[in-house]
Amino acid sequence: MKKQREPKRIVGRRELVDFPAFQLWGVEAKVDTGAYTGAIHCSNIRVETQPDGQRYLHVQLLDTSHPDFDGKPMKFAEFSLRDIRSSNGEMQRRYVIQATIRLFGQDYNTEFSLSDRSDMKYPVLIGRVLLRQARVVVDVARLNLSYKSQLAAG
Repeated sequence: MKKQREPKRIVGRRELVDFPAFQLWGVEAKVDTGAYTGAIHCSNIRVETQPDGQRYLHVQLLDTSHPDFDGKPMKFAEFSLRDIRSSNGEMQRRYVIQATIRLFGQDYNTEFSLSDRSDMKYPVLIGRVLLRQARVVVDVARLNLSYKSQLAAG
């Protein structure tokens, strides 16, 4: 007998999301069905190679306008460099990391490209890969449904 899948949940056009491993809570995210992968705003992106040949990606996530911003650089040993199509249709080389994002109180490990989104309204973009993985559909008339459900459950 085939196992029943849980029904899809609904997210709004904007959601407040958490990144538990980064100690970031209530980060504003735009849900974008036109984007394949998600994106996180960061600055001071650089790769350093250690004497043993190990490479590390150093970044600062978010910026001073976010209440959880602490200015600490973050370091990633696992990352890739890929061509990502930006919102204006141009191809850009961006670093991509795996990160855990929390929606509806559940953690999802997915890919995020790192880019300077300071000229964008929202520091995080949620793309189709995560929407499919989390089994959600988008209601553009709604906001923060994931966060509201977590508050109600807590």
